[in-house]
Amino acid sequence: MKPDITSRKDIKHIITKFYDQLLVDEKMTPFFEDIVQKNHLEEHLEIISDFWNDILFDTNTYKNNVMQKHVDKNVFIAFKKEHFTIWISYLFETIDAFFDGENAINMKNRARSIATVMELKMGVYQK
Repeated sequence: MKPDITSRKDIKHIITKFYDQLLVDEKMTPFFEDIVQKNHLEEHLEIISDFWNDILFDTNTYKNNVMQKHVDKNVFIAFKKEHFTIWISYLFETIDAFFDGENAINMKNRARSIATVMELKMGVYQK
């Protein structure tokens, strides 16, 4: 039986493994090229881990506007429905590979919600 997500360390593990998949997918790598080229990947993973820690454990460490970050990126590299589908697929696959339980379900549900809001905001939502 797999454990549930219980700490920021668990979240960081998920995010690290998740990005391992994103960064080898040719459809997804353009969104992260600047982060990788500037050698900011580890810092980015920490920021994303803070974001999810706030969501799952009601902390207050993430200091950015996640929606605005993606809207800004969309100006340079257009998000499409398939990008959100790939993102959700890799995230869910990563969570399911290592964790099971209420927090794992909550993370997937919140990810789906966040993706839907972003899709709507960027005009790519399709039922």
